[in-house]
Amino acid sequence: MQVTALDVPSQIRHYITHNLLFGDEGLVYADDDSFLERGIVDSLGVIELVSFIEAQFGISVADHELTPENFDSVTKLSEYVARKLANNAHETVAVQAPLSSIALGGT
Repeated sequence: MQVTALDVPSQIRHYITHNLLFGDEGLVYADDDSFLERGIVDSLGVIELVSFIEAQFGISVADHELTPENFDSVTKLSEYVARKLANNAHETVAVQAPLSSIALGGT
């Protein structure tokens, strides 16, 4: 799946508006606003966000990654997704790269 950096915050905002705020587009908040401090997302909403992120972007969220540094604003969550996508792309390239004769012990 090809995702651009601009798509991620937009998709996160859309999900929050339609699934956690139940379509309340009147709530204005900045991408850096804390979900928890502003009451945008509660603890159950974070779990729903995890499910959305995993399904939407094809990434896996480890328990130790469920921190405010990763999940407490549109900006933080977008940056987290971008890092995970970059790591997954890097791992995919490394797995798909052919082994050289040196790596195989040949000369």
